[in-house]
Amino acid sequence: MRPTDMSAKIQANYEMAKEAYSAAGVDVDKAVETLGDYRISMHCWQGDDVMGFDHDGPLTGGIQTTGDYPGRARTPDELMSDLDKAYSLIGGRHRLNLHASYAIFKNGFHDRDALEPSDFSAWVDYAKDRDLGLDFNPTYFSHEKARQYTMSDPDPAIRDFWVEHSKACVRIARYFTESLDSHCLLNVWIPDGAKDIPADRLGPRERFAESMDRMLAEPHDRDKVYVSIESKVFGIGMESYTVGSAEFGLCYAASRGILPLMDNGHYHPTESVADKISSALLIFDKIALHVTRPVRWDSDHVVRYDDETREIAKEIVTCGRDRILLGTDWFDASINRVAAWVVGMRNFQKALLSALLTPREEHKRLQDEGRYTELFMKQEELKTLPFGAVWDMFCERSGVPTRDAWYNEVVAYERDVLSKRDAT
Repeated sequence: MRPTDMSAKIQANYEMAKEAYSAAGVDVDKAVETLGDYRISMHCWQGDDVMGFDHDGPLTGGIQTTGDYPGRARTPDELMSDLDKAYSLIGGRHRLNLHASYAIFKNGFHDRDALEPSDFSAWVDYAKDRDLGLDFNPTYFSHEKARQYTMSDPDPAIRDFWVEHSKACVRIARYFTESLDSHCLLNVWIPDGAKDIPADRLGPRERFAESMDRMLAEPHDRDKVYVSIESKVFGIGMESYTVGSAEFGLCYAASRGILPLMDNGHYHPTESVADKISSALLIFDKIALHVTRPVRWDSDHVVRYDDETREIAKEIVTCGRDRILLGTDWFDASINRVAAWVVGMRNFQKALLSALLTPREEHKRLQDEGRYTELFMKQEELKTLPFGAVWDMFCERSGVPTRDAWYNEVVAYERDVLSKRDAT
């Protein structure tokens, strides 16, 4: 089918979809336009299996990337090229989420406690050229000083090292905001904990809180640099005790005026992050999210267009995008890494569009009036409306391929670029 014929078919299908959704009380044009305003911070570490550029050792800290699909990015240029290909296939304007381990040294190597803004100037240039905002994460893993504990280590020298790293990251985040005229989410997650039942639960948490306090004392504009703390239920090597638990993260964030970051893989499998969002926003002005897909635990699978993702998106739309900083977090080395970015980001956008195509006020009214049978029926009937036609129009207006046509570009990129990396 010729491009003009495909565009005409997309338009015709869209008009039929508008009629169907209009009967359900939904303004489809507004939904498509609004979806373009959601800027998602796409994580850089999918492209190279979380290896980074500041060390040659293995990935440590309770994190694993499984698979050996060819074409992993090995250099900054390769990673930037892969990011460009992924962004070109994802509609809308977005952001980029960096870890400190992705420093690009121009003036000699700096260990993590001595990182400088100049170590990230190449990323600032990259973001400027592409109209991207930058978010940032201190890296408390894959380092010789990342033993069982980092910010909560009983050794003052180890704690001091990681506090200095954290303060350096505040300065770098401040540099991002000044260079890009955009906020920067600076997210703290530490892999501290115990494999078996600890003798002392309180001490490490006291030390972590004190270390965080020292980090926050580094000068920064809290209206531009949003420091967040990310909790976790458990991980490899910290199955029995996690210093930065959910309760610690929420209580610390509330008491210090920073943001909680909720990663939907960091809770018990029966917990729903979608259910936590509205509760947190009663206390916090803003919160942050990392959207992923846990399979039995925090396994960071590529996001699907599934019930959990749709429920999270519904809460994002209901509570207001200006109050929720959106990011993604998965790493899968068993499939094409560029495709993993594209599939996951597009699925998250589909979930947001699905939420935008919901007559929320009508459904809320039915709930408030106790008309639960009617509400249940309408929620289910909404699922069979022609959602795909609206998604196709969003892609068409965004200038990215519709349906599965984007995959042909990934296949060509793998043939022409990724496959050649393993031969060098």
